[in-house]
Amino acid sequence: MKIRNVLTAFVILLVCFQGYALGADESPAHVRLTGAGASFPAPLYNKWFKDFHAHHQNVQVDYQSVGSGSGVKNFINKTVDFGASDAAMTKEEIAQVAAGVQLLPMTAGSIVLAYNLPGVPELKLSREAYAGIFLGKVTKWNDPAIAKSNPGVNLPDSPINVIVRADSSGTTNVFTRHLSTISAEFAKSPGINNMPNWSVGTRSKGNEGVTAAIRTTPGSIGYIEYGYAAFQKVSMATIENKAGKFVKPTPEAAQAALAAVELPADLVAWVSDPDGDASYPVVTFTWMLFYKKYDDANKLKAVKDVVEYCLTEGQRSSALLGYIPLPASVVARDKAALENIQGK
Repeated sequence: MKIRNVLTAFVILLVCFQGYALGADESPAHVRLTGAGASFPAPLYNKWFKDFHAHHQNVQVDYQSVGSGSGVKNFINKTVDFGASDAAMTKEEIAQVAAGVQLLPMTAGSIVLAYNLPGVPELKLSREAYAGIFLGKVTKWNDPAIAKSNPGVNLPDSPINVIVRADSSGTTNVFTRHLSTISAEFAKSPGINNMPNWSVGTRSKGNEGVTAAIRTTPGSIGYIEYGYAAFQKVSMATIENKAGKFVKPTPEAAQAALAAVELPADLVAWVSDPDGDASYPVVTFTWMLFYKKYDDANKLKAVKDVVEYCLTEGQRSSALLGYIPLPASVVARDKAALENIQGK
């Protein structure tokens, strides 16, 4: 009996020792990454991080959709492990980060003019019309600037309720960049800005807030990311492009706009008013922001593994959520730039 008990105890100790050794050598450390920033890509990013965690239980990524401006601020202050911004980062902002900054374009998409106009399922807006709306010069739905592009449509003699972003927003930066390109008056004021001094409009926070405001406000119009409009079933205007063609905001039209873009060394390129008959006129890449140096080796590995997943398997989810999968050439540039992210 004593021998049996001793043997049993020995076996238990051996199993425990082997389990401990296996855990020490093969079980990866649990890592929690925190990120914050752009609301534009938030639905896609959250799906990526959830799917990655499903296959890598030791890595959890928490992303807060707080707007590009707050994301950049948090990144500079090192209160997050990575940031995200539709407006990338300026040279002045990058200079404030001692660890260095690596910007990686992770997806792309369209900014649409979503509207709530009962009885008008299809609406065309010329460049004159939509620039005028956001300048506060086109104020009624039956204004001649709108009516001439919509013959036969019963446009109401009612005010246009403009909805704009209340927070510091990369989506706003991209949209005002486009408006400043097509309108000299807009370029003068309010100009390109994350948080411009709009002369018109009710403020709502985030793409989420603007979408909700449009859905609940008859006679309204606002700028939001395509995926939000598509999945909330909000009407989207067909708008005039640089070639003078009226183009619906489809993934194919966004791909046409991005087809000829060549990324410079810093991987930041703007498509403020693309050429081509089939090109949708308001498109953009959106970037994740990483430090070039991570002191924690486990976080460094997790960051690289997550980015690798997002650039490969994750791209398959892009179109399903209304985003534009990155061209193979951009993925290759991102993977090469990933090597710039190192440990201490």
